[in-house]
Amino acid sequence: MSRFDQVEMEPLYGLSNYIINVAHDMFFRGEVVGLENIPACGAFLVAANHASHLDPPFIGARIQRQMAFFARKTLWKPGMPSRWLDRVGAIPVDRDGGSDLKAIKRVLATLAEGKALVLFPEGTRSSNGVLQPAKSGVGLIACKTGVPVIPVRIFNSHIAFGRGGAVALGTPVHIVYGAPIPASVYDVPADGKERYQRASERIMAGIAALSLPPMPVI
Repeated sequence: MSRFDQVEMEPLYGLSNYIINVAHDMFFRGEVVGLENIPACGAFLVAANHASHLDPPFIGARIQRQMAFFARKTLWKPGMPSRWLDRVGAIPVDRDGGSDLKAIKRVLATLAEGKALVLFPEGTRSSNGVLQPAKSGVGLIACKTGVPVIPVRIFNSHIAFGRGGAVALGTPVHIVYGAPIPASVYDVPADGKERYQRASERIMAGIAALSLPPMPVI
């Protein structure tokens, strides 16, 4: 990423983006490959595996465009937390209330404006980094919009800061951005009632196919 890419972003998002990239480079230095697969314009989804709170910021910050993210409604606390989440474009979702139609409508509107969104097909964090079965939500959003999906796999984030664990500075966190998956690949209307679930599973298979990048020879 160029040192000046953040000027194209909303100021608070750009500042946060810069700080996150510096933190990754300093404390969790890992390989980041495949950024050439990110579309320069137009709407798209980023679908990634999920094992740590580090995943959304690390994955989003490497992309040279301002991204939108889901976040639990409970994170909107009075004061600075709510203002920060609103300013960086987070979309509140009620994870305890089943289908959140308001959140889905906001996602569809975001993509209709030509923006991009980071989602996690597994729906919750893996405790050990092992990929979990995909849920239907990502498939629903992808099929409703027909946008390309960028599969992303993040490695070692469960070690760097896993569920219930402490931050392990110095753990290399690697990120691989795969080639776009077009709607013609993930969406098969003939799947009928299983259409969205099958789409999520095809997207998850794209994530699973991404391999740990080769380590540079020192």
